[in-house]
Amino acid sequence: MLTPPPSLTRAHVAARLPDDHARAWFAEAVADARRAATAPHAPSAWQLRFVTAGRYCGRDAADAVRALLLVEARAGTETLTRLYREGGAAERRAVLHALPALVDGPQATPLVDDALRTHDTRLIAAAVGPYAAAHLAPHAWRHAVLKCLFTGVPLSTVADLARRAAGDAELARMLAALAAERTAAGREVPRDLRHALTLTGVPTEEP
Repeated sequence: MLTPPPSLTRAHVAARLPDDHARAWFAEAVADARRAATAPHAPSAWQLRFVTAGRYCGRDAADAVRALLLVEARAGTETLTRLYREGGAAERRAVLHALPALVDGPQATPLVDDALRTHDTRLIAAAVGPYAAAHLAPHAWRHAVLKCLFTGVPLSTVADLARRAAGDAELARMLAALAAERTAAGREVPRDLRHALTLTGVPTEEP
């Protein structure tokens, strides 16, 4: 398994829980997930907990709780895909957050692509994390950046933006075209757009 980020450690997630009742539920859920990791054919009690996490842990912590359960259970791509397809927006966000710790290749990019086709800004923000930065093909990644600009998702949520934008002439062309389109329509060019254009390092005739 890949190394999970600090935000997906048990201590970090537990610190976000609202009370002792939530922490007790969380401890049991983690134990269920760990049992599943060592006994893949055992009953998947942790998956029910994955779905009901918001009820017991509160909305604010639920995304992190669900993502950690996926990591502790060592969920494979097939399980991640099923939970994503069957879940609502909250479960889908958790799957996307967990991808960098569980999938070391591009096989889960269809889930990112699906999230980027929505207009759910929280789902889009989850989709452009470290997994997308590492595995999205250039064409899809450029369109992810533009999707953020169109939907108002801050580009600060796009993982490794500076690295992937550097020297990307096609991204620079797309951004300059968008800036020209907005200027022609009498609309303001967002600061994030100008920043991304600067990160490419490619000279353009920006309006």
